[in-house]
Parts: sequence; structure tokens; C-alpha cells
Amino acid sequence: MNQSLQEIKVQLLQLLEQMDQTPHAFAEKIQSVHPENRESAINFLNYLILRKTDIQALQYQLHNHGLSSLASCESHTRRQIQVTLEHLGMHFDQLDTCTIEFGGKKIEENSKRLFGPKAEDWSSSVMVTFDSSFLKEKDLIPKLLKKGMGTARINCAHDDETVWQEMVDKIRLASKETGIPCKIHVDLAGPKIRTKLLAKGKKKGKVKIELGQKIWLSESAKGFKDEDIVISPNEPGVLDALKEGDRVYIDDGLILGLVEKIEKQSAALKIVRISSKKPVIKSEKGINFPDCSLQIPTLTEFDRECLSFVCANADTVGFSFVRSAQDIADLRAALLEYAEDIPFIILKIETHEAVKNLPELILEAKKDEVFGVMIARGDLAVEIGFERLVEVQDEILWLCEAAHVPVIWATQVLENLHKSGVATRAEVTDAGHAARAECIMINKGEHTLEVLKTLRDISRRSSALRIKNRLLFRPLTIAKEFFEK
Repeated sequence: MNQSLQEIKVQLLQLLEQMDQTPHAFAEKIQSVHPENRESAINFLNYLILRKTDIQALQYQLHNHGLSSLASCESHTRRQIQVTLEHLGMHFDQLDTCTIEFGGKKIEENSKRLFGPKAEDWSSSVMVTFDSSFLKEKDLIPKLLKKGMGTARINCAHDDETVWQEMVDKIRLASKETGIPCKIHVDLAGPKIRTKLLAKGKKKGKVKIELGQKIWLSESAKGFKDEDIVISPNEPGVLDALKEGDRVYIDDGLILGLVEKIEKQSAALKIVRISSKKPVIKSEKGINFPDCSLQIPTLTEFDRECLSFVCANADTVGFSFVRSAQDIADLRAALLEYAEDIPFIILKIETHEAVKNLPELILEAKKDEVFGVMIARGDLAVEIGFERLVEVQDEILWLCEAAHVPVIWATQVLENLHKSGVATRAEVTDAGHAARAECIMINKGEHTLEVLKTLRDISRRSSALRIKNRLLFRPLTIAKEFFEK
């Protein structure tokens, strides 16, 4: 064997040696997951071992010798390394039982339980966000089912329980009449961190701003003048987490302020960027704090009030702004107060903390037999920075494939088409990437049927991209930090 091949063999054996320790090193975590998920959990941990290591040079060597470069081994990591070593002359009495077929079957089975059977001619399942206007349009729901909708999404951040129940009843009736099954997904609202104008602009609900201007974050207008711009984040505990230099994004990131100083119960922000057409801050717009860990409950009192409806009607429940493994444990315990057979949990990844803690979130959620992950790209893009969204959404896809967890690709899929009736070139490309996920979620709009038709055509042509393929594995910070903990 030449020196290059010997070097490859040594490096692969080093990786394999680390993975051989996984069942012992992580025995407690593996035992804590549902028995049906233990093999998947071990594969996930093995993949994290691979991805905390810089193997780019190794991949070039493997490729040069016509061997597997490990570029699509997510679902069967240890097995792929063993098979590659066999091509280098080694023999194993027992190959890892987690094969590519096993991983693919697990994802397929879990997807079917979460989203039901895929519609004909679709490579992914489709989740459609419901609007109260759908209830007024005759025959719309049957048409949505016939066009491919497999899951109807109800968002608890809008309307009320009376409207939600009417949605559920009409969806079930349409499903019965058409003979097309449809799952019910209910999204919890989560903490409502929204702008609330307390001084200037309070009556109109909006206020003009300019670059370089100082505005204030505070829970009260006490001590401020009428001409001061004072915004409440609408959630207690937010201000306690801020420090000088922190970024504060307002209105989906269109406005950026930097914390200049902290005072008692208030923080001064300097406006450093305005990307909106009009330099205005309006009430009820989202605020994001990507540089700090907010000490606020993920499961709000309003969410808890919704759980009775969720357990009575939902097949899956979306956990908004989940940040820690304890959050999942808290939601699970709260759901079990209402029912023994609780809806499957969907983790909505939409904060920088959720990205950083994704391995812990996945391992905690694996205590349930089935769960899913939603890439909630709206808030996520603001939290991590728009320039990082492409790499992070791919990392989430890879990690979930390694854990055999179905993924929902969400937010602004064919958004322009949905609102105006015409798709942009960029969003058609984005929709093609969405076909790599097990489910695609579309938001509300006036052209939902046209979106479903276009999405089906794109999905069918892009189905060959379902394997999340790439050439080189630089180390993943997510994986490195998991082991450092």
C-alpha cells in the first residue's frame, strides 16, 4: 500500500476509534432516548464526531483515489467509514447495522407519521398556512387538498379558538368529502417580542426615525419626555439581558440599532441602519436580540392556555422560539397534563440559541418516538444574519438527516408569487432547494392554489436533489461546541 493510502487508512481508523467509544461515552444520553431512536441517536453522535473534525484534506485524498469522500454519509456515518476501510484491505466481522437504507427508511416512516402520505407527483409533503379568509371561500379547502396540501397549519398568534375550531372542522369535513387525508398542525405563538410605542408616536402607532438618532428601550415611559422615542419590547426581562454594543433588530431586521448605554430599566439605542422604504418604526413589529440570551419563558401563559385545544385537535404542535432542552421537557410535561397521547412536537429553529444548541435539542426530542424540525427562516435570518442563512439552513438539514429527523422548510417559499401572482427567479431557485426537505411550508397569500401548482412542478424536477450532497466538510462549530460542553 502506497504512503497516501496508508495515511488515509490511519485517519479513517482514528475517526472509527472515536466512534467506537460512542455507546460508552454517551451511554446516559443514548439510554434516555426512546428505544426506537437509539440507533439513530448513535449515528447522530457519530456524525457530530465526524463534523467536529477538519477532514477536508482527507476528503481530497479519498476522492483522488476513487474512494468515498464521506460527502453524503449523514444517515450512515460509521458504516460508510467501515466500508471505505474494507476497500483499503481491512475486514470487519460485523459492519454497523445503520445503513443508508436504514436511515432512509427511518426518515420516510417518521415523515409519514408527521405529515401523512405524500400527494401524488410530490417529492415532499406540503403544509399550508390557514387564514380566516379561507373559511369564506367556498370549495377552497377541497381544492387545496386536491392540489397537494397534506397538512393544514393553524397559527395561534392570530385569530382565536373559535376561528381555529372552525378551521379544524372545515378541514376535516373537506378531507372526509374528498377522501384525501390531511394532518392538523398548530403553531404555538411563543413570546411576543413586539414594538410598543410609549411616548412619541403612541397615538398614531408609528414614529419617524433617522440615521444616528437615539431612541430608548424601556418597559415604561416614566422619566421620559413626550418627544422621546420610547419602545417597550412588550416582554418583561428583556432589558435585563442587554449590554453595551448589542445589536437590536426591528421590523424583520429592516432597522438596526446598537445599544449605547444601559440605565436603570432602560437602554439607549443608536440607529445605524434603516433599510425600509420609509424611515418609520411602527407598533407591533418584531424585535430581535441576536447578541444576548433572553431570560424569558419560551412557553408563555398564553401558550399554556392553548394546549387544551392543541391536544384535542392537533396531530403536530410547533414549538416557537425553542432554545434549550429544558424548554422541550417543559412543553412535553405541559401537554401530558391534558392528554396521554400528545401531538408530535415540531421544533421551530428560529433563534441563534436554537442553532447553537441543536444537538441537545435533537437528543432531548428523541425521548419521544417521533418529532420534526422546522427551519423557520424568517426570524432565523434576522437572528443569525442574512449572510449566514444559506450555510445554517444546510447545517440543520445535515444534522437532521444524521439523526433521521424529518425537516420542514418554512418561510417565504414562493412569497412573491403568493402575494402578486408572479414568481421571481431567485425564489424559484429557493423552492428547488426546498425540495431537499421532507415537508415544505407555505405562508398566507392570495395565490395559494397557483403556489401549490408551481411548487409541485419545481419539486418534481428537483427530486434528484433530495440527497443533501456536498464536497468538503469543514468543522462545524455546532458539533465542536457540543463536545466542548
